[in-house]
Amino acid sequence: MDRSTKLKGTVLGGLCLTAAALLASIAGTPQAAEARPDDSGVASTITLTGVVRDFKGVSENGGHADFEITPNGGYGHYAANIAATLDADGKPTFTGTGKRVATEWTDNRGRNINPSMFDSSRGDRAGAWGAASTGGLTTAARFAQWFRDVPNVNSSAPLSITLVWDAQNRKYVFDDRNDQLYSSRGGFFPINNQLYGNTPGQQKNFHFTYELNTEFVYHRGQGQVFQFRGDDDVWVFIDNKLVIDIGGIHSAVEQVVELDRLAWLEDNKIYSLKFFFAERHTTQSNFRIETTLNLRNAELPNTSNLYD
Repeated sequence: MDRSTKLKGTVLGGLCLTAAALLASIAGTPQAAEARPDDSGVASTITLTGVVRDFKGVSENGGHADFEITPNGGYGHYAANIAATLDADGKPTFTGTGKRVATEWTDNRGRNINPSMFDSSRGDRAGAWGAASTGGLTTAARFAQWFRDVPNVNSSAPLSITLVWDAQNRKYVFDDRNDQLYSSRGGFFPINNQLYGNTPGQQKNFHFTYELNTEFVYHRGQGQVFQFRGDDDVWVFIDNKLVIDIGGIHSAVEQVVELDRLAWLEDNKIYSLKFFFAERHTTQSNFRIETTLNLRNAELPNTSNLYD
């Protein structure tokens, strides 16, 4: 593997900065130039470092019940099974109050949105709910293990991805189809032959989660967006509030959030964006982030494994 694509061996510590100091830092570095329509000085790439956690499938010795499970409502997109805010540890919480999404909710441009973001006054179109289901999440206790290091349940390591500036669309993009490493692997498979090793009977390592803890500066009226397309489960929280909700085991599903819809955000303030992803089924792994946000790494949790 190329050195530039190896899992990083140094865990990043959090920077303790005041909002004013961080804003000054952002203003003074090329990477931090915000992606505005009149901005020609944006950085060509942004590298974000998160935590990948490997699990074993339910049929393996020591396997996790939520991985390689068939949801009782069938494969598909499920929403509203996660609490609308993060817990005291900054992690999502299972509620089990969700349903299958029979028809997607969309904005006035036809883009999928979190059903809780629906606003008819903006021209959004309502979707439709199917049957109630947890989408293949079994219990709150088991779900709590997805994004925490738990001995004999998962194995973790730091993992970096690099978003590339798309000058034509004026967005930062990470797309496993275009990334040199992942396109050669046929999808987002970051830990093949690593941690617990490849999934039995497969040439790839499925059954993992990925967590990113980032921050950004909000600029009201600048059209800032964050969009994800992939499988399986994805939840995105801004300022600890759920803004993208793509639960369940499914083929690639997309959602977008326009930050100007988030009425509580204040102009020129620093906010967190926390991203939680799970690959739970041995079929495919798609992963695409597209955003105008100039995201910066926040504190990275310790991990159980480090790589050179």
